[in-house]
Amino acid sequence: MKKDNRPKTKIKKPEPKNKESIDWIIWAAWADRITFEEIFEKTNIAEPEVIKIMRRNLKPSSFRLWRKRVSEKSIKHRKKFVNERKNLKRNTFF
Repeated sequence: MKKDNRPKTKIKKPEPKNKESIDWIIWAAWADRITFEEIFEKTNIAEPEVIKIMRRNLKPSSFRLWRKRVSEKSIKHRKKFVNERKNLKRNTFF
């Protein structure tokens, strides 16, 4: 078997295997490209419940940082995410 000489890309926080676990919900909530709608489709946990889970499992400063990040980013909701992608496509010059 030939050894691969290419460097391996290490992910800082890899996706947890069990999508039913609290760890996966926290991982998905932190991820920029996973919307609250996708979290609901995979786990049947709505946005207010995700917020409660984050509040219970994160340090207070981490929770405040996450809430600030989520409220400023327009991509945590599918409708806003689609509109943001349309704007990006319009602004590219390629």
